[in-house]
Amino acid sequence: MQVSVWDTYVTKKDGSTMHFDIIVQSEVKDTTAIYNYGKIYLESKGQENQPLSAKECSFCHIEAVSPNWEDEINKNGCFIIEMENCK
Repeated sequence: MQVSVWDTYVTKKDGSTMHFDIIVQSEVKDTTAIYNYGKIYLESKGQENQPLSAKECSFCHIEAVSPNWEDEINKNGCFIIEMENCK
């Protein structure tokens, strides 16, 4: 499976910047769906209602799926890689 990596930077409620990647199947092109995956993730981190649009989230590249991502992508539609300030 090939996946698309969407590089995402969101300003948290405390003003710091949260950096994470949204990983989806490469066939997924609907940015609304991709942003919604990010919004669900933000809610799980107590960052609901923070802006997430093309300004914060952009396509980065396509790569082969990592085996530890595939089950979650098949189950939930995406995999989130936490990069910075996601705790």
